[in-house]
Amino acid sequence: MTATQHALLLWVLALLWPAAALPFLPGNIGQALGLSDGEGAGRILHRSKRGWMWNQFFLMEEYTGTDHQYVGKLHSNMDKDDGNVKYVLTGEGAGNLFIIDEKSGDIHATKRLDREEKAMYTLHAKVIDRRTNREMEADTEFNIKIHDINDNEPKFAKEIFFASVPEMSEVGTSVATVTANDADDQTYGNSARLVYSILQGQPYFSVDSENGTIKTALPGMDREVKENYQVVIQAKDMAGQMGGLSGTTTVSITLSDVNDSPPRFANHSFRVTAVESTEVGGAIGRIKADDPDIGRNAEMDYSIVGGHDMFNIITDQTTQEGVLVVRKGLDYEEKRDYEFRVEVRNTYLDARFVHGLQFKDFATVRVTVEDVDEPPVFTRNPYVIEVHEDTAAGSFVGVVSARDPDAESKPVKYSIDRHTDLERLFNIDSVNGSITTLKALDREMSRWHNISVVATEISRHYNPRQTTRVPVFIKVLDVNDNAPEFAMSYDTFVCENVKAGQLIQTISAVDTDEPLVGHKFVFSIAPANPNFTIVDREDNTANILTRRGGFRRREMSMYFLPVVISDNDYPIQSSTSTLIVRVCACDSRGNMQTCNPEVLPFSDGLTTGALVAILLCVVILLMIVVLFAALRRQRKKEPLIISKEDVRDNVVSYNDEGGGEEDTQAFDIGTLRHPEAMDANKMRRDIIPEMLFPYRRSSPTKDHNGDVRDFINGRLQDNDSDPTAPPYDSLATYAYEGSGSLAESLSSLESGATEGDQDYDYLTGWGPPFKKLAEMYVAKSPDRET
Repeated sequence: MTATQHALLLWVLALLWPAAALPFLPGNIGQALGLSDGEGAGRILHRSKRGWMWNQFFLMEEYTGTDHQYVGKLHSNMDKDDGNVKYVLTGEGAGNLFIIDEKSGDIHATKRLDREEKAMYTLHAKVIDRRTNREMEADTEFNIKIHDINDNEPKFAKEIFFASVPEMSEVGTSVATVTANDADDQTYGNSARLVYSILQGQPYFSVDSENGTIKTALPGMDREVKENYQVVIQAKDMAGQMGGLSGTTTVSITLSDVNDSPPRFANHSFRVTAVESTEVGGAIGRIKADDPDIGRNAEMDYSIVGGHDMFNIITDQTTQEGVLVVRKGLDYEEKRDYEFRVEVRNTYLDARFVHGLQFKDFATVRVTVEDVDEPPVFTRNPYVIEVHEDTAAGSFVGVVSARDPDAESKPVKYSIDRHTDLERLFNIDSVNGSITTLKALDREMSRWHNISVVATEISRHYNPRQTTRVPVFIKVLDVNDNAPEFAMSYDTFVCENVKAGQLIQTISAVDTDEPLVGHKFVFSIAPANPNFTIVDREDNTANILTRRGGFRRREMSMYFLPVVISDNDYPIQSSTSTLIVRVCACDSRGNMQTCNPEVLPFSDGLTTGALVAILLCVVILLMIVVLFAALRRQRKKEPLIISKEDVRDNVVSYNDEGGGEEDTQAFDIGTLRHPEAMDANKMRRDIIPEMLFPYRRSSPTKDHNGDVRDFINGRLQDNDSDPTAPPYDSLATYAYEGSGSLAESLSSLESGATEGDQDYDYLTGWGPPFKKLAEMYVAKSPDRET
């Protein structure tokens, strides 16, 4: 295009543009139109005179030339073309992107510009006097706007989109909206004006050319026929005209399911086999209907038409199958074949499709029961049998019965599991199942016996696994074979100052038997007691009352009251229990203070038995003293060792005549006769042991002569057989005074623990019975021979 043509084009644009846009025309328009300075511009724009001719330039993007691209020319009315004016350019891109000729004011772009990167640049220009370096024109701002060209194609946000639409949707149903973006100028020309079209996916879908909305275009699209569709959408700029740029994207459309297909059985007859040993609730088979829908639209529910007593069907929610289960136990011998109808239907229905279609189907199921070898079956489970506790061994208790369900004629063998009858109390007949006792039963030991009876098949092909157990509970019935007795041990006392008719104890009884009508005890005292009486309270308790007053511990410290207790069952059982009543000293309120018997002085009030016991003790003591004296005399006449110089037998000689009870430091010659005793006992004989006798017999409890004799003989035998006893020429004395003696014990067992001689002066105060004994000991010199 020549300069003239270019000028004419710009003139036409100036005529077409409104006057308000003329100030933004490029500066080279004025040059092309031959307008000089600001005069021409002022005529065209009808505005006041100003320093700058133009304040906006336009530049096409994507320049492909080899030279710098010319932008425009700056010219000041101060420029007289004498070379004194200098143009200076500052601002965005000045110096590197945009350069200016200092003398002519021509502006050039040094690089290729892209409007999509930056659409406008703002710069500043000054006019400077070269000679004085003074500003001739003030700093003025102007813009360089990049003109857009169609150099960007439309682009979608994603290469592939996913969408869904229900099957059987009406035509025009919106599926999805896809839009593209164009980087070109939206306000200038058609570079960014897009038009959408469908390249692939017809005739099923269509697209709105203006906004990119995809819609269904074909009625009756069935998911069961085709589920997925690939639709290609194109966006083209320049309003779809030739030469425009375009971009594409793919939309994957899936038809979502609706319940438009009913369930159907592929086979309307099913045959199932079940063994008769199947447990209740066990599965015997599965049936399934087909439904091309998916998700909840394919959920089905199975049921037996009219229900069934023996079978039931449940729905497996995972596999959507009908599971046949046993409702009652099967019996091959009773019934072998069953037949019933099964219905299947959808659990969720779509109201749009229920008209004209039956969303259910039916099938016939035949069940055949197979025979298995079953264990014996008892007629009852469990058995409860009652037997009286007085039943003798070998008596009949009860009978159990079992049969083989496979064949009534097959015999059954019975046995008792001995782990449940460890005491072997029962036996069972292996043929007829009758149970008998092996031992007598005692209800008070065990009221129930729980045993297990085992029934085993007996056949030519014996199978030990075909056994059945049944619990047999044997209840032992009560028989009145136990007498009642005191419910507890009673500690009963009576005060010395008690009055007649005073209650001293309330007693009750227990009975291990269990009568049917309850216990009824009768209390009595036999024979009649002059001191106490009993009053039956009619509630299985009784009161013990005093018959008299004035009880004395001196006379009797303890009373033994026999009480007879009887029951009312048959046969009547009774027992006699003894109630011990102590006589105690009490205060005026009847509170017990002490129950110990008083120590009574010698007086005429002593009983005959006490006097006899005292005299007997005195006689025994006198005999012991006489025997002791005789032994001492004999020891003096016959010394053990004649010469102290004779040591051939290694016998220690000592001058010991016995000394009686004080001879505790002599040498034990028994150790020479029994050397083994040295190792067994290391006790020294030259010191007084803390305990002379490690073993002591208990004191006699009865005041009879035979008891005293046995007591003395026992003591003598103990000393003869004890290697640690005192020497053989020692005399140990004992005294048994009986109960109630004031003399206490005269035994010398503990005398070794005292120091010095014993003081026997107290014997003189014991009265005439001890006069001889006092003369023997009190008259002796304190330094008597030991």
